[in-house]
Amino acid sequence: MLKLTGAAMALAALPAGGANEFMRRAFELRRLAVERGDQPYGAVIVRQGRIVGEGVSAVVTTPDPTAHAEIEAIRDAARRLKTRDLSGAEMYGTSRACPMCEAGAYWAGLSRLWYGESIAGGEAPRLR
Repeated sequence: MLKLTGAAMALAALPAGGANEFMRRAFELRRLAVERGDQPYGAVIVRQGRIVGEGVSAVVTTPDPTAHAEIEAIRDAARRLKTRDLSGAEMYGTSRACPMCEAGAYWAGLSRLWYGESIAGGEAPRLR
């Protein structure tokens, strides 16, 4: 398991279970992104109480400008579930999704987007 520091330390104090566990994992992925030399973002996709996709920012370390953590998590979930339809799933990310990532969440059918240490948001994704 990755050692938590900075913003993720605050999450370590949260009670175990549910949204707290999902957000903890997103912050672990954020730390992994930084360790790899990328931007500090991580995200997970959750369906029926389990993580079905994970994403680590890879914008800097790959030649893909769309490799945001949220998009990577959507791609991973679609690959694992063998469908582009992620209806009923939710995303937990270390920061609020940018317009590109929110649009991807919308087209994938995600029901809710949660972000940050305080697990804010909870709105359905929308096109801007």
